[in-house]
Amino acid sequence: MFRALFLLFIIVPIIEIALLIQLSEVIGGVATIALIIVTAILGAKLVKQQGVGAMREAQVQMAQGQMPAKQMFTGICVIIAGVLLLTPGIVTDVFGFLLLTPAVRNKMAATFASQAQVRISQGMGQSTFSAEFHSHQQHQHSERREEHTTIEGEYERKE
Repeated sequence: MFRALFLLFIIVPIIEIALLIQLSEVIGGVATIALIIVTAILGAKLVKQQGVGAMREAQVQMAQGQMPAKQMFTGICVIIAGVLLLTPGIVTDVFGFLLLTPAVRNKMAATFASQAQVRISQGMGQSTFSAEFHSHQQHQHSERREEHTTIEGEYERKE
């Protein structure tokens, strides 16, 4: 994991710098800088708009007693998109704008949900002995916890 992140932090800036140099040769240095500024401003505006919308939807769902999982995922995607859009570069802007697209987010959410279901179902494939053993251990642990969690006494506040 560390190696992948390290490579990501090395390779992505190199690609970004190379693309910005090539772009500046085609459209000019001032136009390239203006493009970077415009995408950052536009991205910040979209991030704010979609972030506030996701927060409102999450509050509505929580008020109805529902878990706002989709809105939480949307919020995470919007935060990541904001970081990507504020980072100068072409590749990061493309990925940032993709994360702000609801169709892309919905596809990602469906993919993550199906992977989570596969992992959960694979975890359920334990043998009966193993499941009973873990259940017995948890029961013993909870009994021990109940013995030691009650403290009796009197409380008096002195000011």
